Amino acid sequence: MRLLLYPTGDVRPTVRAAPATRDWMDATPQSYAYRCLPLNIANAHGWEVLSPSTFEVHWNGGPGKDALTVRALAGTFLPTSHFGAGILTFHTGYLLRTEPGHNLWVTGPVNRPKDGLTPLSGVVETDWAPYTFTMNWLFTRPDTTVRFEAGEPFCFFFPIVRGMVEAVEPELHDLDEDPETEKLYRAWNASRRTFNEDLKEPESDARKQKWQKKYYRGERPDGETGPAEHQIKLKVKEVADKRASKKRRADKEP
Repeated sequence: MRLLLYPTGDVRPTVRAAPATRDWMDATPQSYAYRCLPLNIANAHGWEVLSPSTFEVHWNGGPGKDALTVRALAGTFLPTSHFGAGILTFHTGYLLRTEPGHNLWVTGPVNRPKDGLTPLSGVVETDWAPYTFTMNWLFTRPDTTVRFEAGEPFCFFFPIVRGMVEAVEPELHDLDEDPETEKLYRAWNASRRTFNEDLKEPESDARKQKWQKKYYRGERPDGETGPAEHQIKLKVKEVADKRASKKRRADKEP
């Protein structure tokens, strides 16, 4: 499936495949946060748009547009106060298009908390709309100043199938209605309790293993191999520059 990006201005923020790494995860003891495979997958589950500029934003707590002040520190590509109410608005610099039947989930950079500011999420029908969208952040407290560095992501997006969520039919059942799942769950739950207890013992196998790896490795509690499509990491493609203008410039070079 193709995802098309059309620059809409002279300044084009870098769009990159989102990395799985995070500074705060690196800083956890023994980088233990990376043992959580769902975190790693979510971190890299799309593309990030990076700020070309360094700037600070202050919100004084008022409802108007003038209650938010943006101060450039380096660069000219800056967010604005478009809505008021402590909302900071970024223009991405691109018109994005997806293939028929696919929307874009647009949000802030995943698992990158920012003190005083929270990203707002949206779903955009990018398969037909010739319109750009904005990335918005909401201040979480008044009299707060936040800073974005050049190269820091301010937007994150990935395609989703339109109508997929509406097609899902959630059902509540008792666990014993599915004996096989119940058996596997109870085996895992018991092993989890035992492992956590054994971690308290300095010479235990659990202490040597440090953490249980069955989900990470795609193994079931009974030792059977899980599905072949189990993913330990994502290989999201970088944006390929296929602009005709680039090709014309290349053809003119000696």
